[in-house]
Amino acid sequence: MRFLMALLAGMSAFVMAAPAAFASAESEAAQAQMLDLTSNIYGVIALLVFLIAYMLVIFEEATHMRKSKPVMLAGGIIWFLIGLAYLGSGKQELVSAVAKHTMLEYGELFLFLLVAITYVNTLEERRVFVALREKLISLGLSYRKLFWLTGFIAFFLSPLLDNLTTSLVLGAVVMAVGVKNPAFIALACINVVVAANAGGAYSPFGDITTLMVWQKGKLEFTEFFALFIPSLVNFVVPAAIMHFAVPKVTPKAGEGEARMKPGAWAVIALFAATIVTAVSYRNFLHLPPALGMMTGLGYLAMFSYFFKMRVTRRKLENRDDILLDSFKVMERVEWDTLLFFFGIIFAVGGLGVIGYLAKMSQALYVGMGPTAANTIIGALSAIVDNIPLMFAVLTMDPSMSDGQWLLITLTAGVGGSMLSIGSAAGVALMGVGKEHYTFFKHLKWSWAVALGYAASILTHMWLNADLFTRGVEALSH
Repeated sequence: MRFLMALLAGMSAFVMAAPAAFASAESEAAQAQMLDLTSNIYGVIALLVFLIAYMLVIFEEATHMRKSKPVMLAGGIIWFLIGLAYLGSGKQELVSAVAKHTMLEYGELFLFLLVAITYVNTLEERRVFVALREKLISLGLSYRKLFWLTGFIAFFLSPLLDNLTTSLVLGAVVMAVGVKNPAFIALACINVVVAANAGGAYSPFGDITTLMVWQKGKLEFTEFFALFIPSLVNFVVPAAIMHFAVPKVTPKAGEGEARMKPGAWAVIALFAATIVTAVSYRNFLHLPPALGMMTGLGYLAMFSYFFKMRVTRRKLENRDDILLDSFKVMERVEWDTLLFFFGIIFAVGGLGVIGYLAKMSQALYVGMGPTAANTIIGALSAIVDNIPLMFAVLTMDPSMSDGQWLLITLTAGVGGSMLSIGSAAGVALMGVGKEHYTFFKHLKWSWAVALGYAASILTHMWLNADLFTRGVEALSH
């Protein structure tokens, strides 16, 4: 597993580099020509549709309606309303271009997630996580120690990987370790989400929003590491509070030795090769990294074929248990999660086209000042996706010091941890964790995460006080 994790380093920077770069020039020019629909009847109805859909997501456990269903419908309705509003304006092609760009962004995210989740499911099917569980349990660690261990691994792995992939991998580990203790799974999943988001905030590669800030040239590469201590505080404070709720018991090892199925190490190697391929496609060939991920899915499909031929020739007694079918593994992909991303990206993107995000940013930075604005925007990222929020800030381009740009980087990166649906890491883990990790189980500890959020902001303002006077002169020129 260490070899796999090492090869996964730096993936996030290349996964989203292409769409982010596309957005920087063309989307900014398009945004300037958009109609302001915030006071238009279509814009008001669109906002109401989004709020109703969001409420249905929040009460998913009570309604038993999958979270993807209301947001998919809301996304379609919002863009239908936008289309109606632009009829006869002569700018229909502009709206079409923005919609296609949004679809491009979702398409890359979809393909990346599809391949990543398929590999995680394959590793689970090959009993990799069960074997890892038994290895961890054999160390004699209690649930509390495992709680901290998985949290710190997520915190230090996220800057190298990204918060989304980190949460998927460690979430699978947590559920394997706590298979007989649902209370531990819920708390450890919350901890992994918080730690992964916090770890991603102090690296240009750790989160899409940090990558956006870096690509815009607002901060130098090394300046992001000034957020290490504030990010650590953001993770440790809620973890220390939740620590006392984690069961004190030590998990019992399973009966017998948990061995991985044949082919497990090959799947691990192929997963690593897939990541290397995706990075190489972007870095050396200047091709979309999602194409590299799909090439990696081809690795798995071909391996499963030749593996099946080999096992069939050997005529083993437990052949059916050993065989690996890549398409059957793909059937286990959590489509609710993938379709939720579609709905939320298009719904929030539509609100941005209408003009709500730009108006919000204008009111905050002009009316309240950068410190309050950056803090509020970070908190809002628990409700609205942090990517369009950060894009709105970068498009508005307020004159801020390096310390303030680091502050918005920090708050946009960790603010989403306050709700399970506030970050890609939380949404993806809800899809994997299902009944063990839900919106309301996370909401129960949102107050503790909020304390960590406030503590990290204060730590940054105290520790990096000198940075709050740096950069304003350069920006003014």
